[in-house]
Formats: sequence, structure tokens, C-alpha cells
Amino acid sequence: MEQWQKDLMGIVETVAEEVERFFQGMNDMVDSFFDLTEELTEEVQNNIAAEVEQYLQEISAPFLEMYWELEDIVTDADPGFPYSVEATPEQNSACVGCTNYHGQVYGGNLLVCAMHPHGWDYQNCPDWEQE
Repeated sequence: MEQWQKDLMGIVETVAEEVERFFQGMNDMVDSFFDLTEELTEEVQNNIAAEVEQYLQEISAPFLEMYWELEDIVTDADPGFPYSVEATPEQNSACVGCTNYHGQVYGGNLLVCAMHPHGWDYQNCPDWEQE
């Protein structure tokens, strides 16, 4: 082999080694960059999550307080709020099936009907009408 061929082969081998070293360096740099971005991403996510959680707690605290206070108010609500009571054979038996039966409790007092606010004491009511 002639000298210029040996020199050319030496140059090609040197260039190949330098290119390999360059790409190995680039590979190391890219790996370092990915490691750094992964660490930064984790830290940002943790910080953002903590800040969002704190922010939500600050926002929700007054609403939760109002909710608990409202629950206390509802629990202590006036039992005078009207509610229905059905006529049964045991209570207001003369009113079972009567169209005049009102059966609403106001302030703890049952209004049976307009004609007999406290109900009829006997079995057959004179004002009874079929529903």
C-alpha cells in the first residue's frame, strides 16, 4: 500500500473516532438534559399540586363553615313547618276516605278539617263526604 493510502486510512479512522466521540458526548448531554427536565418536572408538579391544594382549602373553608352552620340551623329548625298526617283507623277513624280531611300539622297542632279542626270524636262524622 502506498503512503498516501495509509495516510487517507489514518485520516478516515481519526474522523470516525472523532465523530463517534462527538455523538457519545451528544448522547451524554441529551441524557443529562432529560434527567434535568425530569427532576424539574417533578418539582414543578409537586409545588403546583401543593399550591393548588392550599388554594382549594382556602377557597372551600368559608363554604364548609357556612354549610356546617346551615346544618346546625336546619337541625334546630322550627318543628312548626307543616307536614301531612294520614287518617288511620286508630287516629281520626271517622275521617278515613273523607274529602274534607286536611291532615296537616302546623306548629305541632293537627288541623283535621275546617268543620272539625280537632277531629270528630265518634265513628260517623255528619260532614263526611266520599273522596
